[in-house]
Amino acid sequence: MQRLVVGLTGASGAVYGVRLLQRARALGVHTHLVATPAGVLNVHHELGLDRRALEALADEAHAPGDVGACIASGSHPVDAMLIAPCSMKTLAAVAHGFGDNLLTRAADVMLKERRRLLLLVRETPFNLAHLRNMMSVTEMGGIVFPPLPAFYNHPGSIDEMVDDTVERVLALAGITSAQPRAWQGL
Repeated sequence: MQRLVVGLTGASGAVYGVRLLQRARALGVHTHLVATPAGVLNVHHELGLDRRALEALADEAHAPGDVGACIASGSHPVDAMLIAPCSMKTLAAVAHGFGDNLLTRAADVMLKERRRLLLLVRETPFNLAHLRNMMSVTEMGGIVFPPLPAFYNHPGSIDEMVDDTVERVLALAGITSAQPRAWQGL
């Protein structure tokens, strides 16, 4: 069974993290969830879900302060980690190895173990610090994946745009059963 860590921060775009958890479950992927307090607040604001409902979407949920959780160690088998949405604060912490909570510690573990780490950064416009932090994470082996919609498949709704992004992210994370829609040409 494939295993994912999904992190949710306070950036706008909570739907990406929730849909990743839902789709991972549908694909039989085991998930660990770490949602920051701002992430839970944002999930409630944008989607109307409380912490209990959010945590019910994951196989295992961990508190951000639980730095002794299994995902804080490279010895725990995890295939990839997705932070969706990823705030600029979390991006900065990852870029500088500031593992002050379970979310940023787990991201640091992914980088040190050379495992896939994808950050769905949500902020525009980018300032120079944001860009440098993205470059730093990329140089360390992480993947910066702003959830920008693709229009070539002619999505008919926001849900379709979100689902398309989620499927692409799961495929990039190495989830073999993910099924992103491929470009067929003109």
